[in-house]
Amino acid sequence: MSRPPVALYIHFPFCLSLCPYCDFVVYAGKNARGPNSRVAALVDALVKEISLRAATARSPLGSVYFGGGTPSLLHPAQVGRLLAAADSAFGVATAAEVTLEANPGPGERGDMPGFRAAGVNRLSIGAQSFIPAELRRLGRRHSPADVAETVAEAQRANIANVSLDLLYDVPGQTLESWSVSLHAAIALGPDHVSAYSLSLDDPDDEGLTPEVGDHLPLRPGARRWRARARREQDADRAAEMYLLADEILGKAGHEWYEISNWAYPGSESRHNLVYWRGDAWEAVGPGAHAFDGHRTRRWNAAHLGRYMDALARDEMPPGQDLVSDLAAAASDRAILHLRTRDGLQPRSCSNPAFVPAIAWGRAWGLLEPKPDGGVRLTRRGRLLSNELFVRLLPVQAESAA
Repeated sequence: MSRPPVALYIHFPFCLSLCPYCDFVVYAGKNARGPNSRVAALVDALVKEISLRAATARSPLGSVYFGGGTPSLLHPAQVGRLLAAADSAFGVATAAEVTLEANPGPGERGDMPGFRAAGVNRLSIGAQSFIPAELRRLGRRHSPADVAETVAEAQRANIANVSLDLLYDVPGQTLESWSVSLHAAIALGPDHVSAYSLSLDDPDDEGLTPEVGDHLPLRPGARRWRARARREQDADRAAEMYLLADEILGKAGHEWYEISNWAYPGSESRHNLVYWRGDAWEAVGPGAHAFDGHRTRRWNAAHLGRYMDALARDEMPPGQDLVSDLAAAASDRAILHLRTRDGLQPRSCSNPAFVPAIAWGRAWGLLEPKPDGGVRLTRRGRLLSNELFVRLLPVQAESAA
């Protein structure tokens, strides 16, 4: 029952430096720039993987997303080459959304007019904060002024959708400094804003870093940084920060459409909506995840050398498939749908496995009815969503019944 992919994720794993909080598959330093750069070889490998994963049943891609890492380190010609490979393998719709993530530092933001000419029409900028001390604490290389200049360059290049990523519950952050960052972001006129609570999990402890794991082991320095940072986090303050973001962004015309995302109407991330709606997507690059739209999730191993060596031999990169049973797949879909403003449809609400959790969520004010008979998260529900989601998992749903 696999469905043809409607989106493609391309993982670019290089950055100029590593941020201590980052859990993505990233390689830094000489890999990213200079005489020993592996960028060109990585692009060759990505093109090869795209061709090997070409769909037999095709549905033109409505979205291509360059994530990382720092994809803005790519040359526009390399972006164009990857898009051409995607079009050859899958077909790319004429009006497809093409997103490129960018770091705003002057040596990292890349060639905006060149990206636009290559086909990029959406830019996701890793601003994180507009407070210099917070940026330094996070290990970021840019300044608030760099963010403003990156937004301006993207707008001058006629990139239609500009998004800013922000972090809250950051060590040293206060409600006042968070408010400053939110208002500074809005003043730049972005079409979309993502606000994420700083997560400081340990992929080693979670078993995500074996040979075919999709994460890299934490560096000792990053582990020490996280241990110190966790002591400065506060769940109640984080909740206040979330509510403040929802209030400020809402007043500026950005409507929430997913727990951590707000946008002007029509500027929602079409690529991320593919994930939340449970549609099928393909993915290439070390650590990249794909989904067949039914029950099978696949990931590539995070190890860069093994990834590139396999593709140099015209072989699929190492990785793993995970096939969920029907109950787990239904639970995953329900949780993803509930993350969004659209919520659950009536058919899902009538699933006997979900009825106790939905009743619990409504009793505690976490869910509200929709006109079509479904349910969606309330504002309080967005804050406490994990308390609801755990009750939607198969074992908990059975025990609650």
